[in-house]
Amino acid sequence: MSFVSPLGLLVLLAVPLALLAHVLAGRRRRRYPVRFPALATLAAVAAPEPRWNRHLPFALLALALAALAFSLARPEKTVQVAVERASVVLVTDVSRSMSATDVSPSRLEAARSAAKSFLDEVPDELRVGLVAYSDSAQTLQTPTTDRDAVSRALDTLQPISGTATGAGLGTALTDLKIRRGSSARRPPAALVLLSDGKATDGSAADRVAEEARRLRVPIYTVALGTPEGTIELQGRTRAAPPDPEALKRLAATSGGEAFEAEDSDELDAVYDRLGSQIGTKPEKREITTYFAGAALLLLGAALVSSLRLGGRLP
Repeated sequence: MSFVSPLGLLVLLAVPLALLAHVLAGRRRRRYPVRFPALATLAAVAAPEPRWNRHLPFALLALALAALAFSLARPEKTVQVAVERASVVLVTDVSRSMSATDVSPSRLEAARSAAKSFLDEVPDELRVGLVAYSDSAQTLQTPTTDRDAVSRALDTLQPISGTATGAGLGTALTDLKIRRGSSARRPPAALVLLSDGKATDGSAADRVAEEARRLRVPIYTVALGTPEGTIELQGRTRAAPPDPEALKRLAATSGGEAFEAEDSDELDAVYDRLGSQIGTKPEKREITTYFAGAALLLLGAALVSSLRLGGRLP
């Protein structure tokens, strides 16, 4: 939390001053008591007064002063707000290795489930597209706010062969329809790449990552799977480990961030995090009215408690 007018916090000094005055007043009452000849009789029939009764009105008044001080300082909090027409394209590897079951129930099923959770997390204003790639890339859904359309496209994903990462990223970048030299005020865009294997199209992915950096489109990469992952191919068991280092390089080149997920829970956590940061921007909003309202309520409570408990104003 920050403050527009931090000097208003100086009013907080009134709280310890009020506390000092309250303590001195209590001592003065004990120093100069009024003597009654029948005091012993009165004490015997009167119910003892709880000690908190004497201090409750002052405590409420002190809290009201503190809330007033915060309201005068005009506090602000940072919130995430949706960015109009921001776009993200999910780029999903559907190579044969995505059928590995080291991530339950399989890498592809975990990716599909996490992507659908991602659709629920991101703001409604965010336009989401989907590109699938194996030995070639295919746009299954151009960026849209229609979540059902993207979900239906996710249901069509099936493992095939090859890992042409460069083709997948290039197709996704084209789908965003961003031109070089476009205004810096254009809506933000990003790519989310989920893959588990080494690219089979050489350095094409690195070239696309460099182009993405020039266009200010960060690539967030997710390496899915475990080093022990295997697939069955033509009756033989073959290793299918992910390649996190290659994905980290792509993310760093484009100005994005790299993640690793060895199970479905970690993958869900990654998508939850991405859902909270893609398509939103931090914005400070003033919350003065909350503290001013609290000050009024506390002041009213102090007055009511003082009248009910002591028959006088504090």
